[in-house]
Amino acid sequence: MDVRNTVAGSLQISTDVVAKIAALAAKEVDGVDSVASGSMQSVRGLLNKASLHKPVTVVIEDGVATVTLYIVSNYGCKIVSVCEKVQENVKQTIQNMTGITVKRVDVIVTGLAEDAGD
Repeated sequence: MDVRNTVAGSLQISTDVVAKIAALAAKEVDGVDSVASGSMQSVRGLLNKASLHKPVTVVIEDGVATVTLYIVSNYGCKIVSVCEKVQENVKQTIQNMTGITVKRVDVIVTGLAEDAGD
């Protein structure tokens, strides 16, 4: 949780709120189908529900955030380009809305969404 002292007291922004901002910012990018939970890619991971990760994790240390997002990309798009746009949009949106500096945005593509017409 990011804590700042203001004239009237203190301001706290939960990492859950920052994660929600990150998820919504990622979904704004063309080529992103959804923000989804990631999982370990192994048989043991498939059998163990505890292997699932949160769709977005945020760690704030000394007022600086590190964000990790798991996304599903649309089939046919340029994945590297989409991920770069996600990184930029998430970083800018968090910084604009909260004033928290974002040091790093890691994007992990966990799947591809098929066209609805198929």
